[in-house]
Amino acid sequence: MLVFGYDPIAGYTSMIRSSLGTTRTIGETVSQATPLILTALGFSVANSAGFFNIGLSGQALCGWVASVWVALAFNSLPAIVLIPLAIFVGALAGAFAAAIPGVLRAYFGTSEVIVTIMLNYIFLYLSTYIVHNSMAKSMLSSKDSTIQVGSHASLRISALSDWTMNSSINGGIIIACIALFLMWFVMKKTTLGFEIRSVGLNPFASDYAGISSKRTIIVSMILSGALAGLAGVVQGLGTYQNFFVQGGSLSIGFDGMAVSLLGAGSAVGIFFSAILFSILKVGGLGMPLDAGVPFELVNIVIASIIFFVGVNYLIRLLLTRKKRREIVAQVDSQSREDGQNKQEGGIL
Repeated sequence: MLVFGYDPIAGYTSMIRSSLGTTRTIGETVSQATPLILTALGFSVANSAGFFNIGLSGQALCGWVASVWVALAFNSLPAIVLIPLAIFVGALAGAFAAAIPGVLRAYFGTSEVIVTIMLNYIFLYLSTYIVHNSMAKSMLSSKDSTIQVGSHASLRISALSDWTMNSSINGGIIIACIALFLMWFVMKKTTLGFEIRSVGLNPFASDYAGISSKRTIIVSMILSGALAGLAGVVQGLGTYQNFFVQGGSLSIGFDGMAVSLLGAGSAVGIFFSAILFSILKVGGLGMPLDAGVPFELVNIVIASIIFFVGVNYLIRLLLTRKKRREIVAQVDSQSREDGQNKQEGGIL
């Protein structure tokens, strides 16, 4: 900010005030952080298995469309049945979307980066087609958006809404916290988590040890997609309570990748990184009015965070490779010395 001629103290003060100054802004900050936690978890699972799941946006979009469609199609069901059903279908849609690149990678060796990037566009335009051509007219409020889901299908909790002065905070934060704990437990305390991490470190050694790398690849991508699908469910049943045609890929997918990298893939790190990103995004909206700082500077700050996180990983990778070369050179040198000693001993 100082470089561009703005007062950084006034800017950041305005950001904190706009994101944490009242119970309503706190509610909006938590609401923004909720889908980021879930997409970051999804990226973390795939990354632990050694894969770069760039398809989080498309997988979240699948979960969003599927959950809203189910909520509107079966609106006569009681809340105790409809809400779990819509959540399950949304997670299942995201899991199916992620299983496609998982299977292709496991059995054909295709790059999950290329496949997921292409699938993002496929799911984006497929969602538009579904709204325009597949949903019943009774589900639509206009050509490009559905009606709101009923109160018995909504993730909004009246107590939270009342406390935060009608903010968009919803029960999705409970889902996100449960997912944080479950994924920590799965990755650190179960055989499946050990297998995923093993395949990520060395798939060939894992195969030699009896771990099916193909099965683990597919399972890790399915888990990743299910978590991204849950992020879409939170958007559809919680934040917006409907679906509307998207003009581009969902930002929660790419932001979730940054949150996961900043949080080093850990549950605690992801939680606080998501809160930080949410404070930047929500608080940044108040900076132009209160401090005269343009919102675009917030995106520069976020990009700077991602850049320095990426540089950190790059430096660590280079240092690891350098250390590995030094170890190999040391081993080769020792082997040559042992060979010479044996040869000299034989001559004597």
